[in-house]
Amino acid sequence: MNSIVLGSPIVSAIVAMLIVLIVGDFGSTFLYHVPQHIWGKLHLRTHHDRRRSYWDHAVLSKDPGVLLDGILGAIPYIALAIACSFISVYGAVAGLVLGQLHVWWRHTVEIGWKSPALMVAIARVTGIVLPEDHDGHHRNPEVEFGDIFRFYDAPARAMIAWARALDPKRRAAAIRRAAAMKRRTAVKQTS
Repeated sequence: MNSIVLGSPIVSAIVAMLIVLIVGDFGSTFLYHVPQHIWGKLHLRTHHDRRRSYWDHAVLSKDPGVLLDGILGAIPYIALAIACSFISVYGAVAGLVLGQLHVWWRHTVEIGWKSPALMVAIARVTGIVLPEDHDGHHRNPEVEFGDIFRFYDAPARAMIAWARALDPKRRAAAIRRAAAMKRRTAVKQTS
């Protein structure tokens, strides 16, 4: 039941896979991840709890809260895979599999992973989140948004700042965080 919508099964599979990964990451970032950082508690409690090993909770955990956080973050990918199965079943499944492999891989810093220089160079050009990038998000939940792609980070931060600025109670805290982020960016650029 593999459709050949784009004239070639290979092209159809690649397009379906890329839609699942790129648009799925957009959906997961802006429909789940960012709102959880603004208003939610589930993601912050399960994904940013510094008392836990995030390798254990992201990859090995059977905790219902952790699993629910993962499932809710995966819904945009799954919905897109269902829609993209009309383009290519193989591509849609490949997108889901690659997305899940990336989830496991991006949590490997804690067990000793260090990305090789060539991989870092390729990831910077393609905008792919490396384990070291995601580790930065675990250590500072205000940076490094985007499950798979780094290019969602800046718009995600802007959305968070905008939403927090709407709440008078959070406005002062958001201004302090933005100033601190600006100082950190200035320090990184001079290093």
